Amino acid sequence: MSHRDQLKGAYIPDFIPEDDLQYFVKSGGWRERGVGRAPAVLVVDMTHQFVSDAYPLGRADVAQPCVAAIATLLAFARQRSWPIYYTRAVSPANLGGPPPERAYSNAERFPEGNQIVPELAPQPGDRVVEKSHPSAFFGTPLDSRLRFDGVDTLVVTGMSTSGCVRGTVLDAHSLNFRVLVPIECVADRSTVSHQVSLFDMSMKYADVVALKRALTRLNGLARNATA
Repeated sequence: MSHRDQLKGAYIPDFIPEDDLQYFVKSGGWRERGVGRAPAVLVVDMTHQFVSDAYPLGRADVAQPCVAAIATLLAFARQRSWPIYYTRAVSPANLGGPPPERAYSNAERFPEGNQIVPELAPQPGDRVVEKSHPSAFFGTPLDSRLRFDGVDTLVVTGMSTSGCVRGTVLDAHSLNFRVLVPIECVADRSTVSHQVSLFDMSMKYADVVALKRALTRLNGLARNATA
């Protein structure tokens, strides 16, 4: 049996070398982490500046399919009254240190570009978290808000896979949330970074699965996490 077969179920791009897969098999392999009982959906930075080609950081050819997939997931979540959170960037003014990543500088340069796209617009009762760093948890009230809502499983979506999504997934894992990443619901300006980041998250921090598979796994969770 090949190392790839022994890691069946994990997200593994075709170009991952056999030596890397051998290491993961040797170090314990891969296992599905599963979901809890009280999920929430997090939409990371799905703003015009990432979704539209009109902005320096935008890449519409990968972002638009991601928007459609997230819309499907949100409709599913809203039918079940699950909490839905969004993030968008704010400039870390007067924080000192190195210059911020361009997404945060652009939040000031292109304020209209920092609005969440209308196809995914927050609805009454949804929560929008403003962040100044890649992770949705760093310097924000997201963790305490999720715990107040009784959430134990976070479905992470948005852009960019290798940056804000991955940083958020790592922190969610570190804070003991179960994490689910539907593949079609995340995107990146770099195809290679997207695939490598999904592989890394799959092997270490989250269940990275197709949207259809994610919805099947979530379908039995009818509990209203805000009850």
